[in-house]
Amino acid sequence: MALLLKSVLVVAVFSIFSIAQASDPDILSDFIVPAGSAIDGNLFTFNGTRGIFGSIIEKFSVTKASKAEFPVLDGQSVSLAVLQFPGGGVNPPHTHPRAAELLFVVQGSLEVGFVDTTNKLYTQTLQVGDLFVFPKGLVHYQYNSDWNKSATAVSAFGSANAGTVSLPTTLFATGIDDQILSKSFKSDVATIQKIKAGLSS
Repeated sequence: MALLLKSVLVVAVFSIFSIAQASDPDILSDFIVPAGSAIDGNLFTFNGTRGIFGSIIEKFSVTKASKAEFPVLDGQSVSLAVLQFPGGGVNPPHTHPRAAELLFVVQGSLEVGFVDTTNKLYTQTLQVGDLFVFPKGLVHYQYNSDWNKSATAVSAFGSANAGTVSLPTTLFATGIDDQILSKSFKSDVATIQKIKAGLSS
């Protein structure tokens, strides 16, 4: 009886974990055709990154090729983003809850880092041609510390919809009460309000 109970418990735990996974579903066909789309070479072509390479970079920007922008990626467990940094530009601390990120520097240099679940910070200075992996779900950032040169990187994700949770926006621009934030950061309400005002300008 005890062995049967243990077996049922193990099966139940594995069932819950398999249901709760945040990842792309396996598909039973070669690809998923978005409603109303013709099945030809255009379906598999994304041209939203044309013209961005070699352009003047005035502010940090991200050009995504994910399921939202490129619907045929649905079920393919892959997406891409081009990150462009002006001199001194930063991609603030954020996470991707559904995928790891593989960043490839194609112009300039970047200071990058992530924090693991033991609160250890891993950093690196990347040059053109370098790659760096940010493990799935961990807080990470990228920073162009060269104020005189722009930088560009291409990020690949193991999901058609990696998701992005920007910590500054999530914490200070979603309506979390100022008292809660001031207590959490061992600060005062006036400082929290200054941070919120800076994000909205």
